[in-house]
Amino acid sequence: MELPKRKRMRLEGYDYSGSGVYFLTLCSKDKKPIFSQIVGRGILDAPLTELTAYGQSVKDAITYINQKNQNLAIEHSVIMPNHVHLLVRVNEQTGGAHRSESRATGEAIPKFVSSLKRYTNKLSGTELWQTGYYDHIVRDEQDYRARWEYIDGNPARWTEDEYNKQG
Repeated sequence: MELPKRKRMRLEGYDYSGSGVYFLTLCSKDKKPIFSQIVGRGILDAPLTELTAYGQSVKDAITYINQKNQNLAIEHSVIMPNHVHLLVRVNEQTGGAHRSESRATGEAIPKFVSSLKRYTNKLSGTELWQTGYYDHIVRDEQDYRARWEYIDGNPARWTEDEYNKQG
């Protein structure tokens, strides 16, 4: 049996060694809705996302990593029922650090994703995540704003969301 071909994870010709911003999507194993549920309406009729215990562990891990890592900033995120979207900025270490001591963008994102998945799997005592993740290199301010707005509006679009197996 021939295995399906995976798409390339890296953008050809892009310099991954410097600072950058990434839009990431991580999905739950088998896209099961284990992180949150979309409930009711809140301020300005915006849908509310209520976290499960698994979702809370993801939120706690994001907060912890964000506070402890000087070269990586999670600038915006949303925890959906079966996936998580994040805007992550990687800043190359400065202040006289040698290149070998810096965390290149190409290393920081996979390390961040791996840490988040391993930590939340350990907390929950089960495999929460599917293998791999989607990343998009944010190319400019317009792209950044579009990704930010996408994260903000994701709960409102849950019934039409491509990751919603019930929609």
